[in-house]
Amino acid sequence: MNRLLGCSILLMVFGSGTAFAEEVSQEMFVANNTWMLVAAFLVFLMHLGFASLEAGMTRQKNTVNILFKNTAIMAIGLLTYAAVGFNLMYPGDFSIGEIFGFAGFGIGTDPTGVTSAYNVGYTYWTDFIFQAMFAATCATIVSGAVAERIKLSSFLIFTTIFVAFAYPVIGSWKWGAGWLETQGFHDFAGSTIVHAVGGWAALAGVLLLGPRIGKYTRGKINTIPGHSMPLATIGVFLLWLGWFGFNGGSVLSADPGMVSYVFVTTALAAAAGIMGAMIVSWNVQKKPDLGMVLNGALAGLVGITAGADTVTIMSAIVIGFIAGLLVVASVLAFDRLKIDDPVGAISVHLVCGIWGTLAVGIFSVNPEHTFLTQLIGTAAMGAAGFISALAIFGAIKATIGLRVSKEEEIEGLDNGEHGMDAYPEVILNPVPEPAS
Repeated sequence: MNRLLGCSILLMVFGSGTAFAEEVSQEMFVANNTWMLVAAFLVFLMHLGFASLEAGMTRQKNTVNILFKNTAIMAIGLLTYAAVGFNLMYPGDFSIGEIFGFAGFGIGTDPTGVTSAYNVGYTYWTDFIFQAMFAATCATIVSGAVAERIKLSSFLIFTTIFVAFAYPVIGSWKWGAGWLETQGFHDFAGSTIVHAVGGWAALAGVLLLGPRIGKYTRGKINTIPGHSMPLATIGVFLLWLGWFGFNGGSVLSADPGMVSYVFVTTALAAAAGIMGAMIVSWNVQKKPDLGMVLNGALAGLVGITAGADTVTIMSAIVIGFIAGLLVVASVLAFDRLKIDDPVGAISVHLVCGIWGTLAVGIFSVNPEHTFLTQLIGTAAMGAAGFISALAIFGAIKATIGLRVSKEEEIEGLDNGEHGMDAYPEVILNPVPEPAS
C-alpha cells in the first residue's frame, strides 16, 4: 500500500485526528478522563509484569531483590515526578532554547483539577498520573539488565537521579514541545523516549558493572537459566495487557476510531514479534526457545510504540516481525560481546526501540515523518540518555561502589541484601508428646 493511499484510509478512520478544540463537551470530557485513568491503571499493571518477568528470568536466590527493586521503582517514580519531573517534562516555557525548562517544584492546579495547559480534554491530575506511570517504566528497564550483581542502595540512588532529572528533560524535547517537536520528530508512545532511553541507561550500567560471575569463562558463554518460566510468561502477558493502556492511552482522548486502531496495531505487532523470534531462534538454536519468544512479544510491542497511530495494519505487522528477528540476533550478539543482560532488556528496549522509531520514517503514512528527522531524534535522545546514565553510574561506582561482593553474589542478593528468601523452606516442628 503506498503512503498516499494509507494516509487517506487513516484519515477516513480518524477523521480530523486527536487534536482537541479549545473546549470539549462535558460528555466527551468525562469519557476522555475515564479512559485516560483506565489507561493509567493498565500502565501501573505493567510494573507487576516487569517484576514477574525479571524474577522469572533470574535465579531463585535473587527473587526478593528483584521484587524489592520493582516495588521501590514505583514509589521513586511517582514521588520524583511529583516533585520535579512533571514540570521538567512539561515546563510550558523553555529557559534555555528549546532544550531545558522548569515550571517549578511540586504539582498543583485549581481545586477541581480541570486546568491543564497541554490538554483540555481531561483533568490536570489525570494528566499527571498517566505520565508518572511512564516515568517509572523507564527505570524498570534498567533493573532487569543489571540484575543479580548490583547493590540495592546504588541502584536506588541511580533510579532517583535518572528518573527525577534525566528522563523528564530528555522527554521534554518531544512531549514537552521542545526542539524535537518543532523538528517534526514523531514518537507516539515512547519507543525512544521511554524504551530506548531506558535501554541506553541499562547498557551504561551493564558496561560499568561487568558480567555475572561464571557467565563467561575460558572463552565460553555459559547459560544461566532463570528459575521460573511460568512466572516470566505471566509477566509478559501482564505487560502485553498493560501495553494497551501504554499505547491506547497515548491517543490522549477516548476517540473511538484512534483508540481502537492503536489497539489493533499494538496487538498485531506483538503477535508478529512472537513469530519473528520463534522462526529465527528455532533455526539458529535448533530448539524453540520460550525465553526468546517471550522477548519477541515485547520486541514487537516496543517496536510499534513509536508509530502505532501512523502506520498501516500491514506495516505494523512488518515492524513487529522485524523486531522479533532483531531481538534474537541482538541477544546472541551481546552475549558474544560479553555484555551480560540476564533478561534481554537491552535487546528488547534499546535495539527494538531504535528500530521502532526509525520505522516511523519508513512506514508512516504522514509524509512529514521523515527518516532523517527520526534518526536525529533517536541519536540525540540516545546520546543524552547514555551519557547521563554513564555519569550517574560512574559517580556512584567511584564513591559507594556499584557491585556487591563476590561472596554475596554467589550466595544470592536475597540473603545478602535483605536477609530473607523468596521461597523459604517449611520446616515442620511437631509438638512433642507429653511424658507418660
